[in-house]
Order: sequence, then structure tokens, then C-alpha cells
Amino acid sequence: MTKIDRFYYDNDIVRKFAIASIVFGIIGLLVGLTIAFQLFLPDWNLGIPWMTYGRLRPLHTNAAIFAFVGNAIFTGVYYSTQRLVKTPMWSKKLGCFHFWTWQAVILAAAITLPLGITSSHEYAELEWPIDLGIAISWIAFGINLIMTLVKRRESHIYVAIWFYISTWITITMLHVGNNLEIPVSMMKSYPVFAGVHDALIQWWYGHNAVAFFLTTPYLGLMYYFVPKAANRPVYSYKLSVIHFWTLIFLYIWAGPHHLLYTSLPDWAQSLGTVMSLMLIAPSWGGMLNGLLTLRGAWDKVRQDPVLKFFVVAITAYGMSTFEGPMMSIKSVNAITHYTDWTVAHVHVGTLGWNGFMTFGMFYYLFPKMYKTKLYSIKLAEWHFWLGTIGIILWVIPMYWAGVTEQLSWKQFSPDGTLVYGNFLDTVTQVIPMFIIRAVGGTLYYTGLLMAVWNLWKTAKQGRFVANEEAEAPALERIQHVNKGHRWIESRMGAFYFWAFIAVFIGGMVEIIPTILVKSNTPTIASVKPYTPLELEGRDLYIREGCVGCHSQMIRPFRSETARYGQYSKAGEFIYDRPFLFGSKRTGPDLHRIGGKYPNKWHYDHMFDPRSTSPGSIMPRYPWFQENDIDYSTLESKINVLRMLGTPYADGFEKKAVELAKKQAKEITANLKENGIKTPGLENKEIIALIAYLQRLGTDIGKGETTMK
Repeated sequence: MTKIDRFYYDNDIVRKFAIASIVFGIIGLLVGLTIAFQLFLPDWNLGIPWMTYGRLRPLHTNAAIFAFVGNAIFTGVYYSTQRLVKTPMWSKKLGCFHFWTWQAVILAAAITLPLGITSSHEYAELEWPIDLGIAISWIAFGINLIMTLVKRRESHIYVAIWFYISTWITITMLHVGNNLEIPVSMMKSYPVFAGVHDALIQWWYGHNAVAFFLTTPYLGLMYYFVPKAANRPVYSYKLSVIHFWTLIFLYIWAGPHHLLYTSLPDWAQSLGTVMSLMLIAPSWGGMLNGLLTLRGAWDKVRQDPVLKFFVVAITAYGMSTFEGPMMSIKSVNAITHYTDWTVAHVHVGTLGWNGFMTFGMFYYLFPKMYKTKLYSIKLAEWHFWLGTIGIILWVIPMYWAGVTEQLSWKQFSPDGTLVYGNFLDTVTQVIPMFIIRAVGGTLYYTGLLMAVWNLWKTAKQGRFVANEEAEAPALERIQHVNKGHRWIESRMGAFYFWAFIAVFIGGMVEIIPTILVKSNTPTIASVKPYTPLELEGRDLYIREGCVGCHSQMIRPFRSETARYGQYSKAGEFIYDRPFLFGSKRTGPDLHRIGGKYPNKWHYDHMFDPRSTSPGSIMPRYPWFQENDIDYSTLESKINVLRMLGTPYADGFEKKAVELAKKQAKEITANLKENGIKTPGLENKEIIALIAYLQRLGTDIGKGETTMK
């Protein structure tokens, strides 16, 4: 007679992560809504440094990705894993440790990012002590997951867990690879790689943070919660096998499509394009597997808001995973990149795929955990329609804005001059689209608040079961299967190994040759390291998040060279730690800004952008004229940069402050000649920023191409 084990599923850890996701969803999306309004109401920062768009944008992305979505992932993983392997999580204490360390990381991010403490790597802006905290929390999660699978009562590992495993392996690899940095101080570091190398590694991480944090775990959640909510089996096991292995193998190669037409070697760009196009097949295979699971259940879909959210979420996944490969085609990328089209593309995935899957999952989970019915089906329906309309009003104006921006940037008159020679002329055209986008965001946020109320009332009317009783046949020993894909599913060591190989190959094929083969990044003899004052100014530029609106990468297009000057070359960035190519142009490219305007123009522009550029939506930065330059870490910065290969002479760090002050006096003298006579001006941050801006793009003389 088969022995039956009785045990308890841990719902307490599930509830903890669900509540954290909801709380941080309220905060993170409110920050996003705030910066959406700031794009046409720049004074909404109220003159407060930590309220500016540049500082709030990384807070919004980190809160949305790692706090709202991240906590939702852990909610679903902890709930589904226990039930799929018929055993509670291996360690409650480790689960609690994971929970509290993850929330501590989020809190640290919420404090440091608005203060301007940032590494400037997109989706990885947190500085090195917080990176260590992320690693500790993530490892705790991984150990708990692995040991739970070891103790499982099921020989066969269900498809959802395949995606959880690949997520843990790949994010571990990406986090380590992208955060190789040398600390300067407790809250400042410089990355090991510079310029084009830093850009390639960042987008190997950045693209695959989207792939393996915002996609693969949610595919796992889709494979569990959609069949559960519909009470139907997954459409095709074979399709899920093909979907999984081709997706995780191909995804990791696609990072270079974020760097098309940049200074990245052309072979790496082309490889990223090819692999991105191939991604359509597994991505749509997963989408069809999800939607076809609902075959024969469409009457239930019409009545059940949970399934409504899932259907729109999976559809949004299909849309974004078709659009992404299309945007990796060079001719398409030439139109979409650096525009609001990219922003729309990202938000189809985050608002539709991640957001709606999360809402559907919570509407399914809360009644289960509280042993009750959803408080209000009608309120959930209202949330669904407000959210759906909100997404439409969010993304369509941004697609419209993207096309408007790129066509305006590229338009020439019959005499061969740019029709919109002033970049600001293109900005003012899209302000109405920004306003509609903010309306869509408001509707989406209103739906979120409805969900919070509905889930709260559901919890209030029910009784939470922290430890849910369950039973399953005991397995004295896992019975390994020796046929087909079942072979690897029943062997955790083999599964982890082959999943690692699948995600490791692509990145290394692209990264190692780019870094080791010198011809991929030829140096330029005239390019010199930044002076100490310029280095301080660059770090101020990074602190304010200027890269969020300004690129530093002139692509080899007639329209860009006519507007900005000669195109950017790989050798110009060899001392740039971190790289600042940017992803979006809300303002003009700045790579050739050096010498274009006098010092006084920059001084006035930073104090009040509308005084030099009427109609500008850039916020004011009066604190640059008020704050003194902090030279306390300058010596350490020089030492670290020399360690990383920047050719500062031995002993240079000892006279760095003196040299910085000397250059500051020269700039101040020029400002005084032009009527700026503020006492102590040579000590103010604005001087360092001007030094940096005036240096940009000046190392290469007109037409100079000397390489070494």
C-alpha cells in the first residue's frame, strides 16, 4: 500500500511577497506617473534635486521591475513551486531571509537613486554595496529553490519550473558580469570595462534582464496559473519543450540590437540582429501555447476577470516579442531608436504582459489563500477595462511621437539643409502626445488602486490560511526517467548544467572577441583622459541622470552628422567609465557639444533652460550654482582609474585637486568677463559641469581619423 505523506504548504511567504508587490506597485507606478507629467510640466519637480526627471526615472524603472514585478515573481514562484513538486519550501527561515533582504535592497534603492547615487547602467543603477545585497538575497532564493526541488515528491518537473531555473541561473550570471566594478568610496565605483566594451556588457545584461527577469519567470507563471484558472491542461507539452530551450538559447545573443549603428563592431551588431529575428519563433510558440490552452474555455473567459487579464497579458507578450525583433532590423531601428517608439515598446511588455499577468495572478491567489470569493467581480471588470484603455492611451501616442520625432530629425529641405535644425522644434511637436500618455497612465493607475481595494476587501472577508494542509504519495527515491526530454527533467543537476550552457554560449561568443581583439575597438591617438575637473563634472552629469534624456552617440546618418558633427568612433570612448551612449533623446545628442556654446550659455541654461531655449521641457538645476564641488574622493578616483588602465602618471592623484582648481579659475574668469560675478563661483559644481560639457567631442579634430 502506498504511503501518504501529510504536510503544509507555506502561504505566509506567498502573502508577504504579494503585499510587498502591491505596496511597491503603488509607489513605483506613482513615480512613473509623476515623471510622465514632468515631461510637459518640467517645474513639477518643485525645485527639489531628488524630484527631477533624471533622478526619478531610474527609481521608477527599478521600483517597477524589481519591487513591483520582482515581488510578484517571488509570490508566484513560492506558491506554484510547492504545489508542483508536492512539498513545502525547504526552509521557512531562508524564505523569510530572502524576503527581508530583498525589501532592504528596494529600500536602499529608494533612498540612494533620488540622491543621485547611481552607476548609470540601465536597470542596474544601484551602487556596489547594494549590488552585494542583491547577490546575497538572490543566492538565498536560489538555495531554497534548489533544495526544494531536491526534496520534491514528483519525478517529473513541470514546465513552469524549467523557466524558474533558467531565470535563477541567468540572472546570477548577468548580475555578476555587469557589476564588475572597483569601489572608489562607500557609494561610488567605476566599472572594470569602458566605452564600447562597457556598452556591450551592459546591454548583454540590460536586454537579458528583460528576457530573464521580466519574461522567463512570467512564462513560468503563465504555464502554471493559466491552466489552473481555466481548469484545462497546457495545450502542448512538445511545444513547451521547444519553446523553452530555443528561447533561453537565442535570447542571450540579442543584446547588441540595442547598439545598432553605434561604435560597436559591425559583426556583433549583425549577430544580434540575426538572433533577435530568430526569437520570433519561440516567443510566439509560447504565446500560442498560452492562448490555445484556453481553447474551449472562451465562455469562461468572457465571465472570469482573471482569465481576461491573462488573455490580454499573453497577447501583449506576443505583440512585444514580435515588435522587438522587428526593431532589431537595421532599417527599422534607424527609425525607432532614440525615440519614444522604444518607450512604447517597453511599456506594452511591462504594463500589458507583466502588469496584467500580475493582476490576474493576484485575483486568483487571494481568494485561494483566504478561503473566500473575490470581493467584487464588477470592480475587477472595471479595473480590466480601465487598465486596457490606459495601455492603449499610453502606447499609441508614444508610437505616434516616435515616428514624428524620427521623421522630423531626418527631414531635409530641397536646398539640403535640415528642416528642423533646432532640436527643440521636434520636442514641441510631441508634447500633445506626452499629455495623452499621462492620461493613459492615470487610467492605468486608477485601475491599480481599484485592485488594491478589491484585494483588501477580499482579505477582510476571508480567513487567511498560513499553513495549508496537503498530502501526496511518499517518494522514497526519485524515479529517474530514461526517455526523451523526461530524462533531463528528472535530473536536476543535468537540467541546471544544460540550462547554464544554453545561456552562457551566446554572451561569451559576442563579449570575449570584442574585448580581446584590439581591432574591434581601435584607439585614437588624440583621445586623452579627462582632466580632474572634467572627471568631477562627468560624475555630476551622471548624478543628475542626464543620460536619461541625452545620448552621446552620433550615428553615421546624414541627418545626424549634419545636425551634430562627425559620427562617433569607438576609440573616443576608451576612458568613459561608465559609457553614456543613452537610449532616448528627449534632448539633443551631446557628443559634440564641446565648444559649440560659450561658458555663459551653459551657466544660464542649467539655471533656467527656458532662458536660452524657449519652450524647453528640461528642468532647472539651480543647485549647481549653489553647491560646492566635493573633491574629497578625487584622489581615490584617479587611483582607481589608473588601476583600470587610464594612463594617469604616477603621483598625478596628489596634484589632482590643485589642477582641478586651476582649471576652475580659468572657466570662472571667462564667466566673470561675461557678467557672472557670483562670489566663490570657482568652487561651485556648475564650473565642473561646464568643464565636462566643453570637453565632449573635442579630442578629434575636424576630419581626424588617426588610429593606433
